[in-house]
Amino acid sequence: MSFQESQLEVSEPIDPKITPTGLIAGQSPTQLALGRFRRDRLSMISFWIVVFYFLAGIVSPILVKVGVSKPLANDQKLLNIDLGGVPNGAWGGTSWHHLLGVEPRTGTDFLSRLSYGITFSLTIAISATIVAVVIGVVLGIISGFSGGWVDAIIGRFIDMTLSFPQTLMLLALSATGVALFAKILPGDTSDAIPNGVYEVLVLGLFGWPSIARLIRGQVLSIREREFIDAARLSGASRRRIYFKEILPNLWAPVLVQFTLIMPAYVSAEAALSFLGVGIPVPTPTLGNILGDSVNFSGSDFSYFFYPALLLAIIVVSFNLLGDGLRDALDPKGDR
Repeated sequence: MSFQESQLEVSEPIDPKITPTGLIAGQSPTQLALGRFRRDRLSMISFWIVVFYFLAGIVSPILVKVGVSKPLANDQKLLNIDLGGVPNGAWGGTSWHHLLGVEPRTGTDFLSRLSYGITFSLTIAISATIVAVVIGVVLGIISGFSGGWVDAIIGRFIDMTLSFPQTLMLLALSATGVALFAKILPGDTSDAIPNGVYEVLVLGLFGWPSIARLIRGQVLSIREREFIDAARLSGASRRRIYFKEILPNLWAPVLVQFTLIMPAYVSAEAALSFLGVGIPVPTPTLGNILGDSVNFSGSDFSYFFYPALLLAIIVVSFNLLGDGLRDALDPKGDR
């Protein structure tokens, strides 16, 4: 057997697309990437877990509005007051009416609290990721395409931003920032909105440098290609070159970075709530639920176990999804 024949036998089988006329149809890069992604079972499992997470975050407020889910309703009858408000029964008072038990001290259905907390954690993580990605992509494109003193200034700005201690800044400026947003935001806002806006902006404004560096490296390669020279010779403005010529060629790394940054911000929201900077109770988030559950880790372990497990599954699923997308979008992934 020749070397070429042995290589053909061990290579991955090709699944050609046959047209009604009997001809083999070519596949676009997007179709090839989707095919590689679907063959990765672990990535597909992570994808459906992430989809379920998004659906839970979208459906939960609807269920609260129609009265099916009650994340703020208290029921002291389900608690043992003599033991400090610990739920009656095993595993936090689990029953057919309360599938995950009830919350200590309040007696609120814990499944309703968790599902509603997913909504707020998802909102914060997505909003902060969008802020970071938009700033990073715009500055990365400008830096990589312009070069010279513009690139030098943006590079030093990135270094200065990375030098700031993000967590310390969040803790030190939380009281001032939340009070400022409470005055700026119109209407009668609850404590959750100013805290949420402050958290989103600080996470987003300190999270863009890594994205900007990645995009800058991609743009340094793209700007030397023929279609960029053609756009320059045709008299296209810099704005058109940035957003019409360069940006469409960056969607793959941007999508991968989005899925990798999201779990980091989900974890950051939990950590900040544990430190007392995030959204305060009674508005539920995965972070403040997990932070409050530490006080009952000995007397009611399920109260700590469920949000910790959910947070771990979410973070791992997003990371695996990002890795799967990165491999699928790599045109050399099958070689």
